[in-house]
Amino acid sequence: MYEASIIKSFLTKENYQKYRSFVTDKKISAEYKPIFRALDEWYVGNAEAPALEDIANLTFANGVPEKEAEYTKSLFSGLQAVNGHESVLKLLESFKTTRTLEDIALAAYEASEGRRSLPEVLSLFEELKKPQVATLDYVSDNLHEVLNETIHAPGLRWRLMSLNRSLGSLRKGNFGFVFARPETGKTTFLASEVTHMASQVSPEGGPIIWINNEEQGGAVMQRIYQGALGCKVEHLEKYPDRAMEAYQKATNGKIKLLDRAGIHKREVESIFESEKPSLVLFDQIDKIKGFKADREDLALGAIYQWSRELAKTYCPVIGVCQADVSGENQRWLYMDNVAGAKTAKQAEADFIIGIGKIHDVGFENIRFINISKNKLTGDRDTDRTNRHPQIQVEIQQEVARYKDL
Repeated sequence: MYEASIIKSFLTKENYQKYRSFVTDKKISAEYKPIFRALDEWYVGNAEAPALEDIANLTFANGVPEKEAEYTKSLFSGLQAVNGHESVLKLLESFKTTRTLEDIALAAYEASEGRRSLPEVLSLFEELKKPQVATLDYVSDNLHEVLNETIHAPGLRWRLMSLNRSLGSLRKGNFGFVFARPETGKTTFLASEVTHMASQVSPEGGPIIWINNEEQGGAVMQRIYQGALGCKVEHLEKYPDRAMEAYQKATNGKIKLLDRAGIHKREVESIFESEKPSLVLFDQIDKIKGFKADREDLALGAIYQWSRELAKTYCPVIGVCQADVSGENQRWLYMDNVAGAKTAKQAEADFIIGIGKIHDVGFENIRFINISKNKLTGDRDTDRTNRHPQIQVEIQQEVARYKDL
């Protein structure tokens, strides 16, 4: 029976949280119901996932009639050989889809009768995605584990060594943004850094998702190719097949560019959930739809708070936005040069990178990086006495790279 596969699948906490509410009593045979009740009881009282032995002990502790004891033991013996982690997920998804459609159909009918509002109907989509059991993921107090997670085990390192010395690696939970005036070289900066980070993603790791709602997608992908290979456009035109092969090797094929103007937060959340990325870039972050407030700066602040929450749940997130006119022809950009914000945007970031540019003759290829906020823990080679440096670098537009000076 499929109940055995579902039980084995539910020994993984993520599967239990995502699908338990869709496996109703009508779908469970009588002999398996005590085991499902034991699973429910376990997850209410425990933060970690159980072993099969834990559920067996709890099932018998709750009381199994003597005449059913041997049969229940045989059920658990059979469960040992069942694979429930992959093969049953399609079935569980079908349960979820059926339940969702039933609930939405009922809600839509009630809305047509005037007994529900349209927002209530739409909210069911979000409600049905919520886990049914609250989990408490306490942070370990084992110092070896803490240091390994925050400092010793490297995350995604920057191409610019100056950023490694000041910021250190990007890790899950980190959210920050890069800002500059138009035509400063934000896309070149991202292409240079992200292609280097892609080379560090393991084969089993999720992709790097670059959500582009600013420039034309093909132009951005060309810059990504140049940043990965450190080559001019002429080289790509002359040797396209060789360039594609070298690009895949350099980036592990881990960069996915999504060209979508006016992307909505719900679509972004779906991407995070389905792709399980290693890093996400929002270019431009301020243009993501689905946020409203009385003032523009508060609506933008909500975008940044939401991005921070995504970073804590999935992977590091980098946003890109503009500097206002006060940053024009300035070497060093500070937090008050960020466009469209008072403090709401800046407050949510773990790090803020401002890229300045001046119009003086001889400085056409010089950029000025100011780290105006830095709450990252860094790496072993990070200089913790210089967390907010002002760094002069060279922009190599022809090969989409930034270079330390």
